[in-house]
Amino acid sequence: QVQLVESGGGLVQAGGSLRLSCAASGRTFSRYAMGWFRQPPGKEREFVAGFNRSGGSTYYADSVKGRFTASADNAKNTVYLQMNSVKPEDTAVYYCAARDPLRVGVNNIGKYEYWGQGTQVTVSS
Repeated sequence: QVQLVESGGGLVQAGGSLRLSCAASGRTFSRYAMGWFRQPPGKEREFVAGFNRSGGSTYYADSVKGRFTASADNAKNTVYLQMNSVKPEDTAVYYCAARDPLRVGVNNIGKYEYWGQGTQVTVSS
């Protein structure tokens, strides 16, 4: 089992930057494929970025491509989401999630077994 804890959210002005972290417990962190999702106010949760497997390729939603960068540090059992040039529409609760990489579907919410509690990101205009 994997427990995930996000941090790094907060209030940021449009055009600014923020880095989210997701710390995972468990010695088998490296066997999971990680992803980032977000849920804007009044909307459904949506895919932001993810890895097809631990140490594999990274995929991004079109809305964040070129602005956000996902990375992982297996030695620290932590994944990151670097958010640059943020926009008011990036305002959301951000979640990290883990899935068995054999469950194909990096952007498919239903494929992820473990979720963090979320961290709020608010972008002011």
